[in-house]
Amino acid sequence: MLVTSKEILNDALKNKYAVGAFNVENLEMVIAVMEAADEKKSPVIMQVSPKTVKYSGLDFSYACIKTAAERVKIPVACYLDHGTDFNIAVQAFRAGFTSIMIDGSKLDYEKNISLTKSVVDVCHANNIPVEGELGKVLGKIGDPDEINYTDPDEAVEFVKRTGVDFLAVSIGTAHGIYKGVPKLNYELLSRIHEKINIPLVMHGTSGVPDEAVKKCISLGICKLNYATDLRIAFTDGIKKHLAEHPREYDPKKYGQAGIQSVKDYVKSRIDISGSANIF
Repeated sequence: MLVTSKEILNDALKNKYAVGAFNVENLEMVIAVMEAADEKKSPVIMQVSPKTVKYSGLDFSYACIKTAAERVKIPVACYLDHGTDFNIAVQAFRAGFTSIMIDGSKLDYEKNISLTKSVVDVCHANNIPVEGELGKVLGKIGDPDEINYTDPDEAVEFVKRTGVDFLAVSIGTAHGIYKGVPKLNYELLSRIHEKINIPLVMHGTSGVPDEAVKKCISLGICKLNYATDLRIAFTDGIKKHLAEHPREYDPKKYGQAGIQSVKDYVKSRIDISGSANIF
């Protein structure tokens, strides 16, 4: 059943677990994530990035997720990930998306607040929750080794002035493939959680060690974003199938191999998040 992420994440905050937010690039990934969550009896968040919107369109992505959600009884949220501007945020909720992320983290602090609040005002008027981001996973000057950490006091003001429902924080994670083991700032996360009583979001969870993920959940992270590892799992599943069946030409068959690979990965992430058997 299709719901907003507020229903899902507020329960996660209250009961101290997290929910996987999985970026789905195509029909096969939607099937894989939905089947995995349904079999694990876990709530799930299906995310679509602006690049995927450009690839397939908001209407197609929403239709796939909505149709899949209608087949199961678990709560499912259809989520815009890293909305780049006001227009795409509005287009997404008008298309049917039940949750919106607006990412103003590349802007200066005041402009981030202004953009985020403009999206919150429109979305809240339509009962759609909004995620904002403060701090930047990579440095604003483009140095991949520089992390612009979230400031706890700025976070308090940001939440108050924008009215966001969830906050993505920068504590040492990164998008894409890590060159080494990420060094997370647990003390910073703890201070943010102490000051802000809304669900916190960790971007760049792909590649973060399981024990580190569990510790972050204990310190207030309620939403875990996965994208890169799903792409890798899907591609590896297809590659393996085609290596074993080099004359295969039926996309349903190698597509099923990709689906199974993603399912296995998603199930493992649900186990780590603590959301299995919630529904």
